[in-house]
Amino acid sequence: MNPIRTLLAAIGVLIFRPSLWPTAVVQARRLVPDGWWRRPPFLPVPDTDLLAFRATTQYGDPQHPVVPDDLISWLEWCRAEARR
Repeated sequence: MNPIRTLLAAIGVLIFRPSLWPTAVVQARRLVPDGWWRRPPFLPVPDTDLLAFRATTQYGDPQHPVVPDDLISWLEWCRAEARR
């Protein structure tokens, strides 16, 4: 799974859902490895191993692309859990 493609997909989905922006920022901070600026691609993207693990556990395929509806559902779940 390509972390840059994942980042772009997330931005594309979230641009029309400003209510989820704060939740997305919190989750991005949790998923992005420390010192991301020291390693290529020098962008705040999740580790490829983490993305592969999450894709494998959710879809059974480590190369499965991000499904926009699943991303929205996950962020809505994260927001609801943070409110509890």
